[in-house]
Amino acid sequence: MENNWMELDQQYILPTYGRMPVVVDKAEGMYITDVQGKTYLDLFSGLAVNILGHCHDELNQEMVEQSQRFSHISNFFYNQPAIRLAEKIVKNTFDGKIFFTNSGAESTEAGVKYIHKYGVDQGLKGIVVFKNSFHGRTLGALQLTRMASIQQDFPTVDFPVYELEDENIQELEKMIIDHKPSALLFEPISGSGGIKVISKEFMEKAAELCHANGVLYCVDEIQTGMGRTGKLFAYQHTNVKPDILLFAKGVGGGLPLGGMLVREGISHYFKPGDHGTTFAPSPISASLGRRTLEILEDGLLTEVATKEAYLLNKIEGIRKQFPEFIGEIRGKGMMLGIEVLKNHTVLRNQFMEKNILVNVTNGNILRLLPSLIIEEKHIDEFANAFMEILRQW
Repeated sequence: MENNWMELDQQYILPTYGRMPVVVDKAEGMYITDVQGKTYLDLFSGLAVNILGHCHDELNQEMVEQSQRFSHISNFFYNQPAIRLAEKIVKNTFDGKIFFTNSGAESTEAGVKYIHKYGVDQGLKGIVVFKNSFHGRTLGALQLTRMASIQQDFPTVDFPVYELEDENIQELEKMIIDHKPSALLFEPISGSGGIKVISKEFMEKAAELCHANGVLYCVDEIQTGMGRTGKLFAYQHTNVKPDILLFAKGVGGGLPLGGMLVREGISHYFKPGDHGTTFAPSPISASLGRRTLEILEDGLLTEVATKEAYLLNKIEGIRKQFPEFIGEIRGKGMMLGIEVLKNHTVLRNQFMEKNILVNVTNGNILRLLPSLIIEEKHIDEFANAFMEILRQW
């Protein structure tokens, strides 16, 4: 039956994903079960979407209750779940207004249009991004994604993009003086770019430099947001707030939802008709997002640092035993990258053989994005399997 599903997928769905040979039947908590009854520890969490794991009881209840009220309405009407979620996000971040989207790429697209509006008003043009950055695959977002394998030869959108070396504050200052860009946009921790953490010092200096020159300081927290780093958003590890905050993935409690938060003082650039979407925000996604935030506030968020320390201790122990295989360890919270120096091309399949699902990104970075409900027993399960694999090498 499993092979039949794979064949049907190949027959009817465009091959844009390199799928793993797992046909999912059901999922609960930290585990996924395939149609053959095999159960896997899931360290993808839907690529940072399932913050509370799979089929969380309270989220399931929230979904049923909201779907019995209404599941979709037009944006011509007031959407109570969306208003509640927006209020909760703003009160936990900074004063401003939100535009909701369906995905991370759509959040970036909204940001591109908003930055353009601001730039026209201020006499500025263009966006500064980091080299090897990832901000999405739709055409506007794609122009900000500086990866040749993703950009390919797709059409470009007519706005300047300036590439900045990570952490190079002098280069940023020169770009601002020479090119007068409208905005700086970056991820606090690169997701697809290898889990590289941008320092607190750079972020604070960059914000100061941007604000001194009227340049918008914009942070893409599509992957780092919703508690993944131990704060609700990663910028909260610093003493500065963004002008524009992009979010998605975990904000919908497992369903499609994203958005852009624009700080008070510059939140007047979008007028009716300037931007829009049919589906966002889904009332069900918004209800799940609010409930997810409540659960994070109830104590789960404060547990992330303890879980990070336990996981890092396990990984460091493995590196001490196998320094020839394990290089740099980087990341924050439940967003960690392990540099694998050899055999990285077979690592994902070897973990699968031990009933664990992991991702390898940026060539040789073992990327761990577990749900925040992960427990020590799950970390032990991963660490023991990793040790067994390395012993076989």
